[in-house]
Amino acid sequence: MRDEFFQSLIDNLGEPNSRREVPKSSIDKYRSILPKALLGYWQSEGWCSYADGLFWIVDPEPYKATLDMWLQGSGLAEVDNYNVIARDAFGSLYAWGERYQRKITISSLAGGIVALKNQLSKPNPVPDRTLGIFLGSTSRESLDFEDNQGKPLFQRALAKLGPVGADEMYAFEPALCIGGKADLEHMKKVDIHVHLMILDQLRR
Repeated sequence: MRDEFFQSLIDNLGEPNSRREVPKSSIDKYRSILPKALLGYWQSEGWCSYADGLFWIVDPEPYKATLDMWLQGSGLAEVDNYNVIARDAFGSLYAWGERYQRKITISSLAGGIVALKNQLSKPNPVPDRTLGIFLGSTSRESLDFEDNQGKPLFQRALAKLGPVGADEMYAFEPALCIGGKADLEHMKKVDIHVHLMILDQLRR
């Protein structure tokens, strides 16, 4: 039975579009590292995509190298060891700290890292609740990316390019950080790992 937080996620985004069973080895690997509630969701729900690929709950392992690259020079890697637990269609990565159980966001198209720095090195006394609030407050509006006219892009990108796959994201070419335009005409579907590596290099 789904708890109130996960049910809120489903109410906001709908039932999953795709699902991967989570192997027991992954549950064991991240036990005592990630919130108990998250591992429970993995067991009952799997690794899934929602809202036609707008939001994904993911296996942290394939994102480890990409995340570590983005954190280089930020000072965050010295605070905690982070694992990606979710991502969206526009390449934002949502990562969770092992030691202090705090969330950070890699906002890749905007070229930044979002974190409450005064909280990052304080142990979170309620990690399951914090995770639940994050998932329960996730909505189509909060995940969408606006074009240079302030209009949401996801549905138009979906109609033009089709849904992103497990290793894909929507991106702008040229990238925004080198003067590209945030509009549908310049939006492409690209390999998420390759493109995040390129964006990390361009922003430095």
